[in-house]
Amino acid sequence: MTITALPLSRQRIGGSVVAGAFGVAAVVAAVAASTFTAQEAVPGVPMPGVVVAVGLPIVRVLLDVASVAVVGLSLLPKVLGFDDPERTEPVLLKVRPLVVTAAWAWAICALITVVFQTADLNPGAVPTFGMIAAYVGDVGAGQGLLFSAACALAAAGIGLMAVRFGEKVPAELRIIVALFGLLPIPVTGHAVASVWHDPLMISMELHVMGAAVWTGGLVAMATFVAPHRELLAVSLPKFSKIATVCLLLVGLSGLVTGLGTMALTPGVTLPDALLTSHYGQLVVVKAVLVALLVPLAAHIRFRLMPAIREHRATALVGWAVAEVSVMGLAYGVAVAITRSSIV
Repeated sequence: MTITALPLSRQRIGGSVVAGAFGVAAVVAAVAASTFTAQEAVPGVPMPGVVVAVGLPIVRVLLDVASVAVVGLSLLPKVLGFDDPERTEPVLLKVRPLVVTAAWAWAICALITVVFQTADLNPGAVPTFGMIAAYVGDVGAGQGLLFSAACALAAAGIGLMAVRFGEKVPAELRIIVALFGLLPIPVTGHAVASVWHDPLMISMELHVMGAAVWTGGLVAMATFVAPHRELLAVSLPKFSKIATVCLLLVGLSGLVTGLGTMALTPGVTLPDALLTSHYGQLVVVKAVLVALLVPLAAHIRFRLMPAIREHRATALVGWAVAEVSVMGLAYGVAVAITRSSIV
């Protein structure tokens, strides 16, 4: 029996809803959480203007959205496999140009973030080239963002090669470059001056990479593969195994990073600080959001997967929207965590 795909209009609507749900949830959560943790104005002390206070978390979360898109779309060829090009190639022809667009957006957002963070450290002044250069030269976050932008541009270049030559450009190379660009991002958050600095940084990097693979992969699957039941039946079980590993990695590394950073910060007492500091409260909120993802992911794997294997219609897109919305909220909260005071 031949299974026909969903009408093109429904495919586009479903894909747009999945991708849009993640982006909107992330931006809303970032702005709301950053407003919640904003420092109160002190007489005589200049504070960043509204443009910086609102624009910085928005641009920062858009950077995350773009980088997640690059990782997820780069992962898609590997998940689909290379044994059935007649079915996979029509999907990948749509995906490859989007990788290039998302990579350019990633690079641009990283550079704009450098400008906003320079303005954040120099309230009341319009950032000049000299101020930006000094920020990049003196602050690790600026150097990390610049390196991330360079990796994004490299991903765009490799993506253009994939548009031209298809899968002759190794999918592994695209994935590695995208993940490599995520490594400096934890540098833009809090640092701990102790012998545990390096282990905590590794934990943060694993957290960021695991979240990007899980989130980006799910969005890519729900957007581009869900309308094709034959492809979905083969590729979703593969991705489900990856997502399970990422779920465990994200949950464990998130707890280690959040609690470890607080425990090693002078003047912070656990568990009281989880409820008395903005940083601790956001860590709790993010942990709750990650916990909410468990039943959503379990429903897709254990309730929908059997029907998907049999090429039957399911509500995968609807459940994916719910899951990526929670993921978006977690990403927005994470942006606020990097800017909130630990004490």
